[in-house]
Amino acid sequence: MDAEQLHFDLEPVMQRLLEEAYRLLAALPMLLLALLVISLCWAAGGWLSRRAVLERFTSRNPFMRDLTRTTVRWSATVIGILIALEIMNATALVGAVLGTAGVLGVALGFAFKNTMENYLAGILMSLRQPFAPKDHVVIDGNEGVVVALTSRATVLMTLDGNHLRVPNALVFSSVMLNYTRNPSRRFSFDVGIGVNEDLVLAQRIGTSKLDSLDGVMDTPPPRAYITALGDSNVQVRYHAWVDQRSHDFISVKSEAIRQVKLALEEAEMDMPEPIYRVQLTERSAVLTPTAGAPESPAAKPKLQPSSESAVDMRVQGDLDAQIAQDQSKRGAEDLLDPSAPRE
Repeated sequence: MDAEQLHFDLEPVMQRLLEEAYRLLAALPMLLLALLVISLCWAAGGWLSRRAVLERFTSRNPFMRDLTRTTVRWSATVIGILIALEIMNATALVGAVLGTAGVLGVALGFAFKNTMENYLAGILMSLRQPFAPKDHVVIDGNEGVVVALTSRATVLMTLDGNHLRVPNALVFSSVMLNYTRNPSRRFSFDVGIGVNEDLVLAQRIGTSKLDSLDGVMDTPPPRAYITALGDSNVQVRYHAWVDQRSHDFISVKSEAIRQVKLALEEAEMDMPEPIYRVQLTERSAVLTPTAGAPESPAAKPKLQPSSESAVDMRVQGDLDAQIAQDQSKRGAEDLLDPSAPRE
């Protein structure tokens, strides 16, 4: 193979490069005009996103306000890009760009499925909130007081003072129990009464004591029902209602159990303990008490219980300081609004 066959002709390549350079120089004014249009549309979108009309519609929801502003600005920018492509006579690229964006959107949708679910659930819950700040709720078995609602999770503070983050998608799709929504809340407890006692009298004694207890509502009134016949007693269940706005639910229930027990004892009602069968066997040696042995419990004097209530049953604010401190650190991240509509 001689040298003439290995010679490459670069003249067509250089000619093509020169033609493309001349074409680029000729299109440079249009390119600058297209960039100017995109910049103007971006600035116009920013101006529109700060208008008072949008503020009026989204003033109660900072999350929706930021989302609306971003949507308006990017919508104006996309319009500017389409106009720029039309100026550059490159509208054929729109179909390719849209197709690529569609494929990319599907891929990102699968990759960030959980993130998008939490984000969309946060948007829906911020529009019509299922709970208010400091509501006592149970969500999918997770109990706590609502601290904040973010774009990705709902923050609860457990009754032990621990932070609990529940994904918004789980909150949106789960069964939710809200103890705070209705201020009136009912408690109940069972008492075993002897089978030979007057059960109607036991019911009347318990309900009378509950009716006079501070923190128990007059309407609905306290009630008592016979629920079961046990091996050694009859189960009587007492019900009463508490106004959670002024009294602590747990404290009132605790004091109610104590007061009903004392009232039944004062009436000499038999409250038998469960009966067990004990089998005794004879032993060869008899145990005798030795010196220094502890005194028998039967010989100790019994303390007389006090029938007067000394328990503070007002609303307890054990978590209020911690919740207020946490909310003050979050600032605008919290999407909950006490005045927003509730479901």
